[in-house]
Amino acid sequence: MVTISLCMIVKNEEDVIARCLESVKDLVDEINIVDTGSSDKTKEIVKQFTDRIFDFEWIHHFAEARNFSFQQATSDYILWLDADDVILAQDQEKFKALKESLSPDIDAVSMNYNLSFDAEGNVSALLRRYRLVRRDKQFRWIGAVHEYLEVGGHLFDSDVAVSHLPLQHDHQRNIAIYKKLLQSGEPLTPRDTFYYANELLDHNEVEEAIFYYELFLTSKLGWIEDNINACFKLADCYSKLQDKENNVSSILRSFEYDTPRPEACCRLGYHFMEQGKNHEAIFWYEQALTMKPKPNAPFQNKTYTTWLPHLQLCVLYDRLQQYELANSHNESARVYLPNDPKILHNKNYFDHLLNKDIGKP
Repeated sequence: MVTISLCMIVKNEEDVIARCLESVKDLVDEINIVDTGSSDKTKEIVKQFTDRIFDFEWIHHFAEARNFSFQQATSDYILWLDADDVILAQDQEKFKALKESLSPDIDAVSMNYNLSFDAEGNVSALLRRYRLVRRDKQFRWIGAVHEYLEVGGHLFDSDVAVSHLPLQHDHQRNIAIYKKLLQSGEPLTPRDTFYYANELLDHNEVEEAIFYYELFLTSKLGWIEDNINACFKLADCYSKLQDKENNVSSILRSFEYDTPRPEACCRLGYHFMEQGKNHEAIFWYEQALTMKPKPNAPFQNKTYTTWLPHLQLCVLYDRLQQYELANSHNESARVYLPNDPKILHNKNYFDHLLNKDIGKP
């Protein structure tokens, strides 16, 4: 059976670090924690799990810190996590099975990264990331912010998931690093340009965000998934500016890169729904429901293929007084969110309406 070193970089994570390490302590053979300048009780908590604690002077560069953490590993494979990540109980069992069966000729293993959960605790958005890599391959991290691990060779997609369960977030950290890079005269890579635009949008610097999204897209050097997301982000920018024409054109622009994504269909459905163009809106929401994500797709947001289009179709068919169809879509949405107040309100409404229509008391 292979051996595994956990390698993490942390700073002021006293609220979450114990939860993370508790979830993984029985899965790995070694825990390496690189602290980049904690002033809270992070190190004291970590000492309950490992004595392999290393200091790294923060130089505003995540990849450098992560590469330093990888250098501390001594096992066959390296697993990386963030402090607000957790391997839930069902995935701990899957991880144990993976560790027991993993062929040593596998160079990197991808796992689902559960990003958000709905009110019922179901995963609503996820992506895949390479989490487990062979130490002797010396794979490197790249990027000052939103860093990525460059891997190659014999790759394997596992059924293990890591869940992201943040309690708080430093909203100024990333944008400050990007602005410092720009002030130093260092050019942004296309990937950094995209993520910097995201930070600008998150900080409501909308027009500046539009500039960098356009810079990213016109470079024609972006990954297809980032290109598509940049189109949706541009649509969000124009929505904030109440520019409906450019909002729609940005959504349609995503069609240049791949077949229409469910998110694009739902966005177009909402555009027509707002205008009272019910049949056009129905067309696009129904398109969203017909699309199935590719197996192990790098990004998945299940909202756009489950309850959301059903709930919107419920409203649209109700507008058209096609109550049986409206009720059917509300029931389909209720499968995913059985306790949602809006959906339960709709259920009561249709129960009364349909019973009344057929002469029941």
